[in-house]
Amino acid sequence: MAEIVLLDGGIGQELIHRAGDRPTPLWSTAVMREHPEMVGDVHSAYFAAGASIATTNTYCVHHDRLVKAGLDGEFGHLHEVALDQAQAAKRAAGHGRVAGSIGPLVASYRPDAHPPHDEAVAKYAEVARVLGPHVDLIICETVASLAHARAILEGAAVAGKPVWLSVTVDDEDGSILRSGEPTAEAARIAAEGGAEAVLANCSAPEAMAAAMEALKSSGLPFGAYANGFTQITKEFLKDSPTVEALTARRDMGPEAYAQFAMGWIGQGATIVGGCCETGPAHIAELSRALKAAGHSIV
Repeated sequence: MAEIVLLDGGIGQELIHRAGDRPTPLWSTAVMREHPEMVGDVHSAYFAAGASIATTNTYCVHHDRLVKAGLDGEFGHLHEVALDQAQAAKRAAGHGRVAGSIGPLVASYRPDAHPPHDEAVAKYAEVARVLGPHVDLIICETVASLAHARAILEGAAVAGKPVWLSVTVDDEDGSILRSGEPTAEAARIAAEGGAEAVLANCSAPEAMAAAMEALKSSGLPFGAYANGFTQITKEFLKDSPTVEALTARRDMGPEAYAQFAMGWIGQGATIVGGCCETGPAHIAELSRALKAAGHSIV
């Protein structure tokens, strides 16, 4: 049996569900200003569910996103709060690691909006320098194109910590990225760019089997953490969207999700977890399924 890294589940969506507020484009980031303890509670819930990784709530903490919300002056403070909450939850749990999340510049799922290489590298590096001293690894999330992969790997390297690259794939064909480029080529770039693991995230669970076949070609540890949305809608691909433009699936409860994830394990994946619209119950069920199958969580 294998040693499996069990990631946490969605952070932003879980915060919105707990607060009961109507989401805004940066709600899950702004909540750290007034209710930072809510972020820590989510991390603690995932550790209690069996996760071995706490992913920092820094996915959207980029200047280009903060400017739109009038929060750019709090760039440093928001990172500090997010890091403090993740580390505090880790200490309270007495185990685990903290992964510093770096999300896409400008917008998710929008390879067309990604900045030119040198500009993107500088912006990713700025975040990596902030995260590096306070995390165990950097996880570059929702990478939608080959250009995005190259830039974020170069920028993240300045953190001086292990870097994991996670791509987002087409919801109907996991062998291609959302840009339409081959997932296997992103895996090759990850290996050549110094990544220590390659993953797929924030895509339909059904697409992940094909993604796993593409990612394993890298020779790196690989895995997946899928979302629970019905589809990425055209409304969500507009400027400054909110998750109100997306609909949660009703057929992706903890048991159904765990079955998908155990399938990825069967393909050789050693890193699994959940993304948007998965919560602590999903991770708890996945933890149970892994242990029942004889795997150990590390």
